[in-house]
Amino acid sequence: MKSVLSERMTIHLHDIEHRELPPAAAAAVRALASDIRHRLGDRPHTGTLQDPALLDQIEQRAAELPVAVRHAVRPPATPAGATVVRGFPVDDAEFGPTPQDWQAAAVTAADPRHLGSLELDIAMLLLARCAGEPFGWAGQQNGRLVNNIVPAVGHEDEQSGASSSTLLSPHTEDAFHAARANLLMLACVRNPDRVATTVSSVREVRLSEADLRTLTVPTLPILPDVSYGTDFDQPAPPLPTIWFDETDRATLRYDPAYTPLDDADPAFRAAYARLTEEFARVCHAPALAPGELLLVDNDVAVHGRVPFRARYDGTDRWLKRVNIRLPERRRRALESSENGYGQRVVAPFRASTDRTAERGRTDERADERGSVEQP
Repeated sequence: MKSVLSERMTIHLHDIEHRELPPAAAAAVRALASDIRHRLGDRPHTGTLQDPALLDQIEQRAAELPVAVRHAVRPPATPAGATVVRGFPVDDAEFGPTPQDWQAAAVTAADPRHLGSLELDIAMLLLARCAGEPFGWAGQQNGRLVNNIVPAVGHEDEQSGASSSTLLSPHTEDAFHAARANLLMLACVRNPDRVATTVSSVREVRLSEADLRTLTVPTLPILPDVSYGTDFDQPAPPLPTIWFDETDRATLRYDPAYTPLDDADPAFRAAYARLTEEFARVCHAPALAPGELLLVDNDVAVHGRVPFRARYDGTDRWLKRVNIRLPERRRRALESSENGYGQRVVAPFRASTDRTAERGRTDERADERGSVEQP
């Protein structure tokens, strides 16, 4: 099943959109996150950040942030489908050592000696709420709304965020699921080795009309990655790799490491390989610095990571990730019928009226937002 880009792939550095979070706006986010933490005491020190008091504070107080914050975290504005946001202040000493795995990261967030991790979690939820609706997955990192991405012993060579020594193949985040994020937010806690995140957009590739026709036909399923487990007995529907939205712009679902390419005919495999080559050709490779955010449009761009050697000494690369739903986005109507392999989203910021409306409507347009909470 594995089919990933060569680890000797050449990373082509292209310009990528950069935005600056004005100092006053950045300070406002930090101050509000700190105030929320102080108000709640130890209540948000949970494994999931789903404490009702914390969620209420995020929902009610995100509106206090300056307009410049919303402007900075709006979806990427260029065909590259990715944006680096600079200017969020962090101090390495406030975070403590890089955790050994995501479980340890959730526990140590409550360490009174190093509250920077918890405050950054709260800040990311505030930023994500300014951008859209942050959510998590019940089957991933215990439903945490802010995921910790750190290298973990024993996972060096797998295709997941816990890997290190292998190239993390460019992929659509949670490509297997109809309720996948529209927008990803990655925040850098530390990255001493300047490990690059790779980003490639379907709107920058060049493919023949024949390849486009081949890749728009639902041909193969995409399976959940190993962070969700491995025991899936539900039928896997074939999916298109590329399709065009109502404005005739290309969108995609792409995850070669979890797509059984050997089951396809030679024509499809050849077209898929040419798409993979194009992603390598147009690849952007920002190496995030502490305090920088990377916004990835998950509907048009794939992302991955170059290999690196993890030391497991408390100084390794550490990112945080939030999945964000953009209510205004429309996806294919057919996606609403997918079973999602039983994986459920944890969506505390989705309005109850929104959920009721989605469940109650039966016309085709009601399904085009790809916002199914539970398949």
